[in-house]
Amino acid sequence: MIFIFNGSITQCLIVTPDCFFGSGGKILSLSSMSDSVHSGLSCFLSEQALEQEEKQQRSSQFAEFQRLRAVRAAAQLKNLEDFLKMNHVSLRDSMAYSTGMMYRNLGKSGLRVSCLGLGECDINMHELMTLAYENGINLFDTSELYNAGKRSSLVITTKVFWGGEAEMERGISRKHIIEGLKASLERLQLDYIDVVFANRPDPNTPIEETVRAMTHLINQGMAMYWGTSRWTSMEIMEAYSVARQFNQIPPICEQAEYHMFQRDKVEVQLPELFHKIGIGAMAWSPLACGILSGKYTNGIPSYSRASLKGYQWMKDKVMSEEGHRQQVKLKELQAVAERLGCTLPQLAIAWCLRNEGVNSVLLGASRTDQLMENIRAIKVLPKLSLSIVCEVDNLLGNKPYSKKDSRS
Repeated sequence: MIFIFNGSITQCLIVTPDCFFGSGGKILSLSSMSDSVHSGLSCFLSEQALEQEEKQQRSSQFAEFQRLRAVRAAAQLKNLEDFLKMNHVSLRDSMAYSTGMMYRNLGKSGLRVSCLGLGECDINMHELMTLAYENGINLFDTSELYNAGKRSSLVITTKVFWGGEAEMERGISRKHIIEGLKASLERLQLDYIDVVFANRPDPNTPIEETVRAMTHLINQGMAMYWGTSRWTSMEIMEAYSVARQFNQIPPICEQAEYHMFQRDKVEVQLPELFHKIGIGAMAWSPLACGILSGKYTNGIPSYSRASLKGYQWMKDKVMSEEGHRQQVKLKELQAVAERLGCTLPQLAIAWCLRNEGVNSVLLGASRTDQLMENIRAIKVLPKLSLSIVCEVDNLLGNKPYSKKDSRS
């Protein structure tokens, strides 16, 4: 029996060997149909061959594309390794590769710091510090610190003159600054500090004396840089002018409180100082001492800071009329956070990070789960579109305007 193809290889007609019926009932000879069958098969096989050849070409092109991409990636990796090796840092130490952490220069200096830092560190925070370091944080703001990790990959800061009653009596003289840092180095078991901050200006000590003392610490190798904390823009400008006048070393950074309810200094004053004299900004208290965490929505929890002895000022702030207004705004901000798929603290921290003038935001986490939640704010940053930022500004109603804005 012979199978005759009728336009498709899947459709066939069984006929006798002598003849078969064509279209219209006409009887066709086997010999005449044989040519048609061969012709149809040839066309079908030709189409198959062309299709197969196209597939092979596409496969070859894709393989070549993959090869070139691998070559480029290998070249980029080699360049990175060479650069890191030149700077005595291994690829393993380049935390940004695995954590997504961003690194920014501190002011106009060459010091690179993680965009998130760990603040209020002490010797009992070894677990938190290790977790922070493993997640790309290299900045630790502290007065007491466990000496762990590779020192060259850490940026450790400390402060002198906290403004307590005893220190108010001693002031921030050259004697106090030098002795204070020596004591910190002994306590930290370190040879040097990366950045030493003069915390709060001393009205009884000339700024020139402070500048000369800080310059002495740097020249002696006890510190790499110095900065200010809680200084006004005028005081910072005076310190810079004195340093330039007497060939001393100026400050590189100001530590300032910055969060959704405290904006003017970091958003208006410090950017002007950055453009004029290169002063950077390190922000502390991004959650406003816990207010922006949402924990005070229904009063003062027993576990909160505002419930502790010595924090009556915090309790008064939360329970004040302004505090109640802030809680209303936080409920609206909570809705924004839910739309973005994040927590309120993550939104608050990411909001601080979105300010390019902020070199690093210091976290005040006291638990590992809290620290990890705060670090994940980096993932929220790309979600803060212009429309979201404008919405948050409208909800807060406290966006400051510089002189430049008012002129325009």
